[in-house]
Amino acid sequence: MPLLQQQQRKGKVMQLLNFKTLWGHTTSIEHAALLAKAAQFSGLEAPAVHTDPGHLQALGEALAAHELQWIQEICTAGSYVPRRQASVCEHLEDLEAQIVIGKPLAPRFVNVMGGCDAWPIATSVDFFKAAMEIADKHNVLCSFETHRGRSFYCPWNTAAVLEQIPDIRITCDFSHWVVVSERLMDSEWDAIELAAQHAHHVHSRVGYDQGPQVPHPAAPEYAEALASHQRCWEAVWTAQQARGYQQTTMTPEFGPDGYLHHLPFTNAPIADLWDINQWIGATEQQHFAAWSQAATPQEAQRA
Repeated sequence: MPLLQQQQRKGKVMQLLNFKTLWGHTTSIEHAALLAKAAQFSGLEAPAVHTDPGHLQALGEALAAHELQWIQEICTAGSYVPRRQASVCEHLEDLEAQIVIGKPLAPRFVNVMGGCDAWPIATSVDFFKAAMEIADKHNVLCSFETHRGRSFYCPWNTAAVLEQIPDIRITCDFSHWVVVSERLMDSEWDAIELAAQHAHHVHSRVGYDQGPQVPHPAAPEYAEALASHQRCWEAVWTAQQARGYQQTTMTPEFGPDGYLHHLPFTNAPIADLWDINQWIGATEQQHFAAWSQAATPQEAQRA
Protein backbone atom coordinates (compact mmCIF):
# COMPACT_ATOMS: atom_id res chain seq x y z
CA MET A 1 0.00 0.00 0.00
CA PRO A 2 1.40 3.48 -0.81
CA LEU A 3 2.93 5.37 2.10
CA LEU A 4 0.18 8.00 2.18
CA GLN A 5 -2.82 5.68 2.03
CA GLN A 6 -4.20 4.99 5.47
CA GLN A 7 -5.83 1.75 6.63
CA GLN A 8 -9.46 2.82 6.88
CA ARG A 9 -12.87 1.40 6.17
CA LYS A 10 -14.71 3.31 3.45
CA GLY A 11 -17.34 5.68 4.76
CA LYS A 12 -15.61 6.41 8.06
CA VAL A 13 -15.32 10.16 8.61
CA MET A 14 -11.88 11.71 8.80
CA GLN A 15 -10.53 13.91 11.54
CA LEU A 16 -9.18 17.42 10.82
CA LEU A 17 -5.99 18.40 12.68
CA ASN A 18 -4.92 22.05 12.84
CA PHE A 19 -1.28 23.14 13.04
CA LYS A 20 0.10 26.52 14.12
CA THR A 21 2.63 28.12 11.82
CA LEU A 22 5.67 29.83 13.37
CA TRP A 23 5.74 32.22 10.38
CA GLY A 24 4.93 35.60 11.89
CA HIS A 25 5.22 34.34 15.47
CA THR A 26 7.46 36.84 17.30
CA THR A 27 7.84 35.35 20.79
CA SER A 28 9.35 32.06 22.01
CA ILE A 29 8.60 28.61 20.64
CA GLU A 30 7.38 27.69 24.12
CA HIS A 31 4.81 30.47 23.87
CA ALA A 32 3.79 29.25 20.40
CA ALA A 33 3.24 25.78 21.83
CA LEU A 34 1.10 27.18 24.64
CA LEU A 35 -1.01 29.13 22.14
CA ALA A 36 -1.41 26.03 19.95
CA LYS A 37 -2.58 23.92 22.89
CA ALA A 38 -5.00 26.60 24.07
CA ALA A 39 -6.54 26.76 20.58
CA GLN A 40 -6.76 22.94 20.45
CA PHE A 41 -4.27 22.74 17.59
CA SER A 42 -2.44 19.45 17.17
CA GLY A 43 1.04 20.78 16.52
CA LEU A 44 3.39 23.30 14.98
CA GLU A 45 4.59 23.84 11.43
CA ALA A 46 8.10 25.27 11.33
CA PRO A 47 11.54 24.84 9.74
CA ALA A 48 14.37 22.96 11.41
CA VAL A 49 16.92 25.47 10.13
CA HIS A 50 16.91 28.90 11.75
CA THR A 51 19.24 31.83 12.39
CA ASP A 52 18.96 31.10 16.12
CA PRO A 53 21.38 28.23 16.90
CA GLY A 54 19.15 27.10 19.77
CA HIS A 55 16.03 26.90 17.60
CA LEU A 56 15.97 23.15 17.00
CA GLN A 57 16.55 22.26 20.64
CA ALA A 58 13.87 24.70 21.78
CA LEU A 59 11.47 23.31 19.20
CA GLY A 60 12.09 19.73 20.32
CA GLU A 61 11.63 20.63 23.98
CA ALA A 62 8.38 22.48 23.32
CA LEU A 63 6.95 19.66 21.20
CA ALA A 64 7.79 17.06 23.84
CA ALA A 65 6.59 19.12 26.80
CA HIS A 66 3.21 19.85 25.24
CA GLU A 67 2.77 16.58 23.31
CA LEU A 68 2.52 18.35 19.97
CA GLN A 69 3.26 17.02 16.50
CA TRP A 70 5.57 18.79 14.07
CA ILE A 71 5.35 19.47 10.34
CA GLN A 72 8.81 20.36 9.09
CA GLU A 73 9.01 23.23 6.61
CA ILE A 74 11.75 23.25 3.96
CA CYS A 75 12.53 25.89 1.33
CA THR A 76 15.04 24.67 -1.24
CA ALA A 77 17.82 26.92 -2.59
CA GLY A 78 16.78 30.06 -0.81
CA SER A 79 13.89 31.36 1.22
CA TYR A 80 10.30 31.47 -0.02
CA VAL A 81 11.58 32.71 -3.38
CA PRO A 82 14.51 30.57 -4.58
CA ARG A 83 17.82 31.82 -5.88
CA ARG A 84 17.12 32.32 -9.59
CA GLN A 85 20.29 30.64 -10.87
CA ALA A 86 20.34 27.72 -8.41
CA SER A 87 20.64 24.39 -10.20
CA VAL A 88 18.43 21.36 -9.72
CA CYS A 89 21.37 19.74 -7.95
CA GLU A 90 21.59 22.65 -5.49
CA HIS A 91 17.87 22.40 -4.74
CA LEU A 92 18.18 18.67 -4.11
CA GLU A 93 21.28 19.00 -1.93
CA ASP A 94 19.51 21.63 0.17
CA LEU A 95 16.43 19.43 0.51
CA GLU A 96 18.44 16.44 1.72
CA ALA A 97 20.54 18.48 4.13
CA GLN A 98 17.46 19.92 5.82
CA ILE A 99 15.72 16.54 5.97
CA VAL A 100 18.75 15.16 7.80
CA ILE A 101 18.76 18.06 10.27
CA GLY A 102 15.09 17.59 11.08
CA LYS A 103 15.00 13.79 11.34
CA PRO A 104 15.84 13.59 15.07
CA LEU A 105 12.57 15.38 15.86
CA ALA A 106 10.57 12.87 13.76
CA PRO A 107 8.32 15.22 11.77
CA ARG A 108 4.85 14.01 10.87
CA PHE A 109 5.85 14.92 7.30
CA VAL A 110 7.86 17.56 5.47
CA ASN A 111 6.23 20.47 3.67
CA VAL A 112 8.53 21.52 0.82
CA MET A 113 8.60 24.76 -1.11
CA GLY A 114 10.67 23.38 -3.96
CA GLY A 115 11.73 24.04 -7.51
CA CYS A 116 11.58 27.31 -9.43
CA ASP A 117 8.80 29.01 -11.36
CA ALA A 118 11.15 29.78 -14.28
CA TRP A 119 12.06 26.15 -14.94
CA PRO A 120 10.65 24.30 -17.96
CA ILE A 121 8.13 21.59 -17.06
CA ALA A 122 10.65 18.85 -17.86
CA THR A 123 13.16 20.30 -15.40
CA SER A 124 10.53 20.48 -12.66
CA VAL A 125 9.54 16.86 -13.34
CA ASP A 126 13.17 15.79 -13.00
CA PHE A 127 13.49 17.73 -9.74
CA PHE A 128 10.36 16.28 -8.14
CA LYS A 129 11.22 12.71 -9.13
CA ALA A 130 14.68 13.06 -7.59
CA ALA A 131 13.24 14.78 -4.52
CA MET A 132 10.83 11.89 -3.96
CA GLU A 133 13.74 9.47 -4.16
CA ILE A 134 15.54 11.46 -1.46
CA ALA A 135 12.42 11.38 0.71
CA ASP A 136 12.15 7.60 0.27
CA LYS A 137 15.85 7.21 1.09
CA HIS A 138 15.29 8.93 4.44
CA ASN A 139 11.87 7.34 5.03
CA VAL A 140 10.04 10.65 5.25
CA LEU A 141 7.01 11.93 3.40
CA CYS A 142 7.52 15.11 1.40
CA SER A 143 4.48 17.17 0.41
CA PHE A 144 5.30 19.84 -2.17
CA GLU A 145 3.55 23.18 -1.83
CA THR A 146 1.70 25.20 -4.44
CA HIS A 147 3.63 28.40 -3.84
CA ARG A 148 4.54 31.48 -5.89
CA GLY A 149 8.15 31.53 -7.03
CA ARG A 150 8.19 27.74 -7.13
CA SER A 151 7.46 25.06 -9.72
CA PHE A 152 3.85 24.78 -8.52
CA TYR A 153 3.18 28.53 -8.69
CA CYS A 154 0.15 28.26 -11.00
CA PRO A 155 -2.56 25.68 -11.70
CA TRP A 156 -1.47 24.87 -15.24
CA ASN A 157 2.20 24.14 -14.58
CA THR A 158 1.19 22.15 -11.52
CA ALA A 159 -1.24 20.04 -13.56
CA ALA A 160 1.42 19.40 -16.20
CA VAL A 161 3.77 18.01 -13.54
CA LEU A 162 1.12 16.05 -11.63
CA GLU A 163 0.06 14.26 -14.81
CA GLN A 164 3.61 12.91 -15.16
CA ILE A 165 4.18 11.91 -11.51
CA PRO A 166 1.17 9.93 -10.26
CA ASP A 167 2.54 9.29 -6.77
CA ILE A 168 3.56 12.84 -5.85
CA ARG A 169 1.80 14.44 -2.88
CA ILE A 170 1.23 18.16 -2.56
CA THR A 171 0.33 20.87 -0.07
CA CYS A 172 -2.52 22.95 -1.43
CA ASP A 173 -2.26 26.67 -0.78
CA PHE A 174 -4.75 27.89 -3.33
CA SER A 175 -4.30 31.54 -2.32
CA HIS A 176 -1.12 31.59 -4.42
CA TRP A 177 -2.95 30.40 -7.51
CA VAL A 178 -5.69 32.99 -6.98
CA VAL A 179 -3.32 35.97 -7.01
CA VAL A 180 -1.19 34.58 -9.86
CA SER A 181 -4.30 33.93 -11.97
CA GLU A 182 -6.15 37.08 -10.81
CA ARG A 183 -9.30 35.07 -10.22
CA LEU A 184 -10.87 32.64 -7.80
CA MET A 185 -10.30 29.01 -8.65
CA ASP A 186 -13.89 28.03 -9.42
CA SER A 187 -13.14 28.70 -13.10
CA GLU A 188 -10.19 26.26 -12.97
CA TRP A 189 -12.05 23.37 -11.37
CA ASP A 190 -10.32 20.72 -13.46
CA ALA A 191 -6.99 21.83 -11.95
CA ILE A 192 -8.50 21.86 -8.45
CA GLU A 193 -9.84 18.32 -8.82
CA LEU A 194 -6.49 17.08 -10.12
CA ALA A 195 -4.66 18.79 -7.25
CA ALA A 196 -7.11 17.24 -4.78
CA GLN A 197 -6.19 13.77 -6.02
CA HIS A 198 -2.59 14.49 -4.94
CA ALA A 199 -3.35 16.62 -1.88
CA HIS A 200 -1.82 15.68 1.45
CA HIS A 201 -1.95 18.95 3.39
CA VAL A 202 -3.73 22.32 3.19
CA HIS A 203 -2.56 25.83 4.00
CA SER A 204 -5.81 27.64 4.74
CA ARG A 205 -5.03 31.21 3.77
CA VAL A 206 -7.68 33.04 1.76
CA GLY A 207 -6.47 35.01 -1.24
CA TYR A 208 -8.31 37.35 -3.59
CA ASP A 209 -7.81 38.40 -7.18
CA GLN A 210 -5.24 41.08 -6.36
CA GLY A 211 -3.48 39.57 -3.39
CA PRO A 212 -2.52 36.35 -1.57
CA GLN A 213 -4.22 37.35 1.69
CA VAL A 214 -7.52 39.09 2.36
CA PRO A 215 -7.36 41.66 5.18
CA HIS A 216 -9.62 39.47 7.33
CA PRO A 217 -11.46 36.31 6.19
CA ALA A 218 -14.45 37.11 8.42
CA ALA A 219 -15.10 40.41 6.65
CA PRO A 220 -18.34 40.27 4.62
CA GLU A 221 -16.72 41.94 1.62
CA TYR A 222 -14.49 38.86 1.27
CA ALA A 223 -17.23 36.27 1.79
CA GLU A 224 -17.05 35.17 -1.86
CA ALA A 225 -13.31 34.57 -1.63
CA LEU A 226 -13.70 32.56 1.59
CA ALA A 227 -16.52 30.46 0.12
CA SER A 228 -14.48 29.74 -3.02
CA HIS A 229 -11.49 28.54 -0.99
CA GLN A 230 -13.78 26.43 1.18
CA ARG A 231 -15.14 24.71 -1.93
CA CYS A 232 -11.57 23.91 -2.92
CA TRP A 233 -10.79 22.54 0.55
CA GLU A 234 -13.90 20.37 0.37
CA ALA A 235 -12.61 18.94 -2.92
CA VAL A 236 -9.38 18.03 -1.10
CA TRP A 237 -11.23 16.38 1.79
CA THR A 238 -13.48 14.44 -0.58
CA ALA A 239 -10.49 13.09 -2.52
CA GLN A 240 -8.58 12.26 0.67
CA GLN A 241 -11.49 10.39 2.19
CA ALA A 242 -11.87 8.40 -1.02
CA ARG A 243 -8.17 7.52 -0.77
CA GLY A 244 -8.65 6.27 2.79
CA TYR A 245 -7.24 9.08 4.91
CA GLN A 246 -8.12 8.81 8.59
CA GLN A 247 -6.81 12.28 9.32
CA THR A 248 -6.29 15.41 7.25
CA THR A 249 -4.06 18.29 8.28
CA MET A 250 -4.47 22.03 7.88
CA THR A 251 -2.24 24.98 8.79
CA PRO A 252 -4.02 28.33 9.02
CA GLU A 253 -1.29 30.43 7.42
CA PHE A 254 -2.16 34.08 7.35
CA GLY A 255 1.23 35.73 7.67
CA PRO A 256 3.42 38.86 7.69
CA ASP A 257 6.03 40.06 5.18
CA GLY A 258 3.66 42.09 3.02
CA TYR A 259 0.80 39.60 3.30
CA LEU A 260 -0.81 41.29 6.30
CA HIS A 261 -2.30 44.63 5.34
CA HIS A 262 -0.98 47.74 7.14
CA LEU A 263 -2.37 51.26 7.35
CA PRO A 264 -0.48 53.83 5.28
CA PHE A 265 1.80 56.33 7.03
CA THR A 266 1.46 54.67 10.46
CA ASN A 267 2.39 51.17 9.20
CA ALA A 268 0.05 49.78 11.84
CA PRO A 269 -1.23 46.25 11.13
CA ILE A 270 -4.97 46.15 10.55
CA ALA A 271 -5.42 42.85 12.38
CA ASP A 272 -3.63 40.42 14.69
CA LEU A 273 -2.22 37.40 12.84
CA TRP A 274 -2.87 34.90 15.61
CA ASP A 275 -6.44 36.13 16.01
CA ILE A 276 -6.98 35.60 12.28
CA ASN A 277 -5.37 32.15 12.27
CA GLN A 278 -7.36 31.09 15.32
CA TRP A 279 -10.51 32.25 13.55
CA ILE A 280 -9.69 30.25 10.42
CA GLY A 281 -8.79 27.21 12.53
CA ALA A 282 -12.07 27.29 14.46
CA THR A 283 -14.15 28.16 11.38
CA GLU A 284 -12.70 25.29 9.38
CA GLN A 285 -13.30 22.82 12.19
CA GLN A 286 -16.97 23.84 12.04
CA HIS A 287 -16.92 23.72 8.25
CA PHE A 288 -15.27 20.31 8.29
CA ALA A 289 -17.85 18.96 10.76
CA ALA A 290 -20.70 20.17 8.55
CA TRP A 291 -19.02 18.70 5.46
CA SER A 292 -18.50 15.38 7.25
CA GLN A 293 -22.15 15.15 8.24
CA ALA A 294 -23.23 15.87 4.68
CA ALA A 295 -20.72 13.43 3.19
CA THR A 296 -21.44 10.47 5.47
CA PRO A 297 -24.99 9.71 4.19
CA GLN A 298 -23.69 9.81 0.62
CA GLU A 299 -20.97 7.32 1.50
CA ALA A 300 -23.53 5.09 3.21
CA GLN A 301 -25.73 5.10 0.10
CA ARG A 302 -22.78 4.02 -2.08
CA ALA A 303 -21.70 1.25 0.32
